[in-house]
Amino acid sequence: MMNNNISGIVGFLGLGVMGREMARNLAQAGFTVRAFDIIPGAGDALRSFGVEIVSEISAVTRDADIVISMLPDTPQVEDIVRGSDGLLSNPPRGKLFVDMSTIAPEATRKLSQELLAVGVTMLDAPVSGGPIGAKNGTLSIMVGGDAGGFEQATPYLKAMGTTLNHVGASGAGQTVKLCNQLICGINIQAICEALALARAWNIDLPQMREVLLGGSAASWMLDKLGPAMIEGDVSAGFRIDLMMKDLRLVLEAAQKHPVPLPATALVATQYQNAQAYGEGANGNQALFKVYDRLTGQQTL
Repeated sequence: MMNNNISGIVGFLGLGVMGREMARNLAQAGFTVRAFDIIPGAGDALRSFGVEIVSEISAVTRDADIVISMLPDTPQVEDIVRGSDGLLSNPPRGKLFVDMSTIAPEATRKLSQELLAVGVTMLDAPVSGGPIGAKNGTLSIMVGGDAGGFEQATPYLKAMGTTLNHVGASGAGQTVKLCNQLICGINIQAICEALALARAWNIDLPQMREVLLGGSAASWMLDKLGPAMIEGDVSAGFRIDLMMKDLRLVLEAAQKHPVPLPATALVATQYQNAQAYGEGANGNQALFKVYDRLTGQQTL
């Protein structure tokens, strides 16, 4: 719903499954949104919500009070900062950049330092909640960086999420997000294993899911993704490829200190199995297909 008391120009970079919905929510909250995506036509559906689609990054950053990015991985974020048309060459008027992608914490800290040298405050603000949360504006947003920058960004973030937390200095948001993905990946694998075991013993799987939701094994993943696993639904929400990217970042971060993550390493091999069978574009819940192969079954 439009709020006429809200104003500000938002430059938005990245109009994928998540970014499109986030840009739409910003526009519907009353902000002026100018957006860019490297894929022509990616944001065409946003025009009806008043989003201006432009053809170059500098057109997004020019006159912006805040620039927000939602991109696939670290190299894409580095490119929009360091590229010839990027933020270092074209800093936003409001001197605030919020990266909501999930990327490497170390890369975030380096980019933040480079941007600070030209007067731009960078926040890392990755999200949890997936495409549904992005569509409904109910994302959980974990923010690292300058506290003053967080306060400046809060009105914009509230248009996209309902849970906002400033979790520390630059890179802290990305680190917390990687911990989130670690837990999610292991939880999904645990559900797959439980369903595979129950199936082998001819247990009614929908009934078992209901029973487990009433006890200490209950989780968001079991609630939201369990039915798709049981029904063999591989439709994409958050894709296998993206989860594998996040798990790669988790393991890379763990190597820096080092921190042993044996369960994460194991689940990463299962996601790699899915990719090897050409299932990277399937929804995250489709990890169950790995267990179909392991147990000689076609569907759960």
